[in-house]
Amino acid sequence: MDDRDLLFYVLTGVVLVFALLKQVFGKYLADLRRLFFRSTLKQRQLREQLLQTPLPSLLFNIFFFITGGLYLAFLFTHLELDLPDTGFWLLALYGFGALAATYLVKYIGLKVIGWLFRMTQLTDAYVFVVFMVNKALGIFLMPFLWLVSYASGELQTIAWSISWIGIGLLLLYRYILGWGAVRNQVSFRLFHFVLYLLAFEVAPLLLIYKVVLSVFK
Repeated sequence: MDDRDLLFYVLTGVVLVFALLKQVFGKYLADLRRLFFRSTLKQRQLREQLLQTPLPSLLFNIFFFITGGLYLAFLFTHLELDLPDTGFWLLALYGFGALAATYLVKYIGLKVIGWLFRMTQLTDAYVFVVFMVNKALGIFLMPFLWLVSYASGELQTIAWSISWIGIGLLLLYRYILGWGAVRNQVSFRLFHFVLYLLAFEVAPLLLIYKVVLSVFK
């Protein structure tokens, strides 16, 4: 079995995993979709229902790490970065680990900050926004894994472009929702929120990129 065969089975497995999650946790996914497309997060009852089901939340977060890790591996391969003696599957494993570690640290950090400054409701609301959009991002990336893998030429270029635009829009939407969640509970200047984004969103990504290059070099 060569890498293309293995890749086909892995991507098929990703689709089957999502189908299984959708079948078993259909109500959770429907509630998440309804809340995601609302303009505000004032629907406390729906949000509380989602918070009371930690298992599907955890599984969809892991699904995001899987699709995100594969996407990063495709991206590094597509950009032809100088990563000697590095196979695709090792890149995917490192991508999965980097995403999981980043968001685990972010989750623990926000929880600790909320506890220290007695702002648990605020940090919980922001954490909910972050992981809600991540779940949507994990689902969004799934079809693009197939396109960037098996498409060629202009179609592959279009797939990459649409995926980058979609990721950018989802992250922008996450920041808008996060800003709204913060503003609803505490007086907060936009400047401080931008500082937070630079420290907790942009800096970790740059650090991951630097660590990956250092490890493989």
